[in-house]
Amino acid sequence: MPRYQRHVFVCTNERPPEDPKGCCAAKGSEAIRARLKEEISRRKLKAFVRASKSSCLANCSEGVTVVVYPEAVWYSKVTLGDVDEIVERHILRGEVVERLVAHSFAGGPAKLPALQLPESVAALQARRGKDTGGSSD
Repeated sequence: MPRYQRHVFVCTNERPPEDPKGCCAAKGSEAIRARLKEEISRRKLKAFVRASKSSCLANCSEGVTVVVYPEAVWYSKVTLGDVDEIVERHILRGEVVERLVAHSFAGGPAKLPALQLPESVAALQARRGKDTGGSSD
Protein backbone atom coordinates (compact mmCIF):
# COMPACT_ATOMS: atom_id res chain seq x y z
CA MET A 1 0.00 0.00 0.00
CA PRO A 2 1.39 3.49 -0.81
CA ARG A 3 2.41 5.71 2.08
CA TYR A 4 -0.60 7.99 1.55
CA GLN A 5 -3.91 6.75 0.21
CA ARG A 6 -5.01 10.30 -0.64
CA HIS A 7 -2.89 13.38 -1.33
CA VAL A 8 -4.65 16.74 -1.31
CA PHE A 9 -3.09 19.76 -3.00
CA VAL A 10 -4.31 23.29 -2.27
CA CYS A 11 -3.29 26.08 -4.62
CA THR A 12 -1.60 28.83 -2.61
CA ASN A 13 -0.40 30.84 -5.59
CA GLU A 14 0.02 34.61 -5.13
CA ARG A 15 -0.35 37.23 -7.83
CA PRO A 16 -0.29 41.03 -7.61
CA PRO A 17 -3.67 42.47 -6.52
CA GLU A 18 -4.15 44.13 -9.92
CA ASP A 19 -3.94 40.82 -11.80
CA PRO A 20 -7.39 40.17 -13.36
CA LYS A 21 -7.15 36.41 -12.73
CA GLY A 22 -6.79 36.97 -9.03
CA CYS A 23 -5.09 34.31 -6.95
CA CYS A 24 -6.01 31.55 -4.57
CA ALA A 25 -3.92 33.05 -1.76
CA ALA A 26 -6.08 36.18 -1.73
CA LYS A 27 -9.19 33.98 -1.58
CA GLY A 28 -8.18 32.19 1.61
CA SER A 29 -6.28 29.14 0.38
CA GLU A 30 -3.78 29.13 3.28
CA ALA A 31 -6.63 28.99 5.80
CA ILE A 32 -8.26 26.16 3.80
CA ARG A 33 -5.02 24.17 3.77
CA ALA A 34 -4.52 24.79 7.49
CA ARG A 35 -8.09 23.60 8.19
CA LEU A 36 -7.54 20.47 6.07
CA LYS A 37 -4.36 19.67 7.99
CA GLU A 38 -6.13 20.30 11.30
CA GLU A 39 -9.04 18.02 10.39
CA ILE A 40 -6.73 15.28 9.09
CA SER A 41 -4.76 15.43 12.33
CA ARG A 42 -7.85 15.57 14.56
CA ARG A 43 -9.25 12.48 12.86
CA LYS A 44 -5.93 10.63 13.24
CA LEU A 45 -5.52 10.31 9.45
CA LYS A 46 -1.98 11.72 9.10
CA ALA A 47 -0.54 8.31 8.24
CA PHE A 48 -3.06 7.92 5.38
CA VAL A 49 -3.71 11.41 3.98
CA ARG A 50 -1.42 14.33 3.19
CA ALA A 51 -2.44 17.96 2.56
CA SER A 52 0.18 20.02 0.71
CA LYS A 53 0.60 23.47 -0.79
CA SER A 54 0.69 23.77 -4.54
CA SER A 55 1.89 26.57 -6.73
CA CYS A 56 -0.45 27.75 -9.49
CA LEU A 57 -2.91 25.18 -10.78
CA ALA A 58 -4.11 27.58 -13.53
CA ASN A 59 -7.63 27.89 -12.15
CA CYS A 60 -7.36 30.92 -9.83
CA SER A 61 -10.17 32.79 -11.56
CA GLU A 62 -12.53 30.07 -10.27
CA GLY A 63 -11.65 30.57 -6.61
CA VAL A 64 -9.53 28.33 -4.39
CA THR A 65 -8.59 25.12 -6.20
CA VAL A 66 -8.09 21.83 -4.38
CA VAL A 67 -7.01 18.61 -6.13
CA VAL A 68 -7.27 15.13 -4.59
CA TYR A 69 -5.01 12.35 -5.82
CA PRO A 70 -4.72 9.56 -6.82
CA GLU A 71 -8.18 10.17 -8.29
CA ALA A 72 -7.25 13.52 -9.89
CA VAL A 73 -10.49 15.17 -8.80
CA TRP A 74 -10.31 18.96 -9.09
CA TYR A 75 -12.48 21.16 -6.87
CA SER A 76 -12.96 24.89 -7.38
CA LYS A 77 -14.53 27.71 -5.37
CA VAL A 78 -13.60 25.82 -2.20
CA THR A 79 -14.26 27.67 1.06
CA LEU A 80 -13.46 26.92 4.70
CA GLY A 81 -17.05 25.71 5.02
CA ASP A 82 -16.38 22.99 2.42
CA VAL A 83 -13.40 21.39 4.17
CA ASP A 84 -15.33 19.09 6.52
CA GLU A 85 -17.47 17.82 3.64
CA ILE A 86 -14.41 17.11 1.48
CA VAL A 87 -12.77 15.21 4.34
CA GLU A 88 -15.90 13.29 5.32
CA ARG A 89 -17.23 12.46 1.88
CA HIS A 90 -14.23 12.33 -0.45
CA ILE A 91 -11.25 11.54 1.74
CA LEU A 92 -12.99 9.05 4.04
CA ARG A 93 -15.83 7.59 1.97
CA GLY A 94 -14.50 8.02 -1.56
CA GLU A 95 -17.45 10.11 -2.78
CA VAL A 96 -16.77 13.03 -5.09
CA VAL A 97 -18.35 16.27 -3.86
CA GLU A 98 -20.05 17.03 -7.18
CA ARG A 99 -21.13 20.60 -6.37
CA LEU A 100 -17.46 21.61 -6.07
CA VAL A 101 -16.03 19.79 -9.09
CA ALA A 102 -14.12 22.00 -11.50
CA HIS A 103 -15.59 20.40 -14.60
CA SER A 104 -12.98 21.83 -16.97
CA PHE A 105 -10.36 19.88 -15.02
CA ALA A 106 -12.49 17.00 -13.76
CA GLY A 107 -11.04 13.54 -13.62
CA GLY A 108 -11.41 10.36 -11.68
CA PRO A 109 -14.36 8.08 -11.07
CA ALA A 110 -17.55 9.22 -9.33
CA LYS A 111 -17.29 6.55 -6.61
CA LEU A 112 -13.88 5.88 -5.14
CA PRO A 113 -12.77 3.32 -2.62
CA ALA A 114 -13.07 4.36 1.01
CA LEU A 115 -9.87 4.75 3.00
CA GLN A 116 -8.42 1.52 4.33
CA LEU A 117 -7.98 2.31 8.01
CA PRO A 118 -6.82 0.29 10.99
CA GLU A 119 -9.71 -0.77 13.20
CA SER A 120 -8.87 1.77 15.94
CA VAL A 121 -8.93 4.71 13.52
CA ALA A 122 -12.09 3.43 11.77
CA ALA A 123 -13.81 3.18 15.18
CA LEU A 124 -12.88 6.81 15.88
CA GLN A 125 -14.49 7.86 12.58
CA ALA A 126 -17.64 5.84 13.35
CA ARG A 127 -17.95 7.50 16.78
CA ARG A 128 -17.45 10.93 15.23
CA GLY A 129 -20.22 10.27 12.70
CA LYS A 130 -22.64 9.29 15.48
CA ASP A 131 -21.66 12.28 17.64
CA THR A 132 -22.34 14.78 14.85
CA GLY A 133 -25.28 13.04 13.25
CA GLY A 134 -23.23 12.43 10.10
CA SER A 135 -22.86 9.19 8.25
CA SER A 136 -19.89 6.99 8.98
CA ASP A 137 -20.20 4.28 6.32
